[in-house]
Amino acid sequence: MNFLAHLYLSESNTNVMIGNFIADHVKGRNFSHYHEDIQKGILLHREIDTYTDAHKIVRISKRRLHERYRHYDGVIIDIFYDHFLSKNWKNYSQIPLDVYVNSVYNLLQENIDILPERTQEMLPYMIQYNWLYNYQFAKGIQEVLNGMNRRTNGKSKMNLATGDLLENYQIFENDFTTFFEDLRVFSHQKLKELG
Repeated sequence: MNFLAHLYLSESNTNVMIGNFIADHVKGRNFSHYHEDIQKGILLHREIDTYTDAHKIVRISKRRLHERYRHYDGVIIDIFYDHFLSKNWKNYSQIPLDVYVNSVYNLLQENIDILPERTQEMLPYMIQYNWLYNYQFAKGIQEVLNGMNRRTNGKSKMNLATGDLLENYQIFENDFTTFFEDLRVFSHQKLKELG
C-alpha cells in the first residue's frame, strides 16, 4: 500500500501515523530511539507490506501489469489502490479527505525534526503537489507515475500505467475494495497485538 493507506490504517494514533509514514526510510531494526508508538507504526507498516504482497487479490492485480512493468507492478498497484481509497474516501472515514490530508501535513511538519532525512527531503514536494489529496484524480496519479518513471530514468515505463488503470478501471477497483476490507481487519488486529 502507498502513503494514504498506511496513514489511514494507523487509526488516528498520531505517533503510529508518523512511524507508518516514515517506515520505508527506516532501515533494519535501528529505530529504538523513537517514541514507543512511532516504533509500533514502523512495525505495523512492515506487517501491512508483508500481508499485502502475499494477498491473492493483490497478486492478481499485479499479474495484470507484470508483462509490461515487471518488478515495478507492485509499486504501481500500491498507487492504484491509494487512488481508489482517496476516490472512495467517504466510504471509509467521516472526516473529509481535504481536512484529513491537511491534518497529516501539519502533523508531519510539526515533527519534521524527528523524520529521517529522506522523508524530510520528500515532504515539501508531497505538500506542494498535494499528493495525498490528488491521488483521487487520474491527473494526480499520472503526475506521481511520471515522477517515479523519471527516478528510474525511464526504465520502469510507469508513466504509461494510467492507461492501464483507465482501461481496466472497474476490475482494479473491485480488487481494491475486496482486498482493503481484508487489510483493514488485519491491520486493526496487528495494532492490538502491538499494544
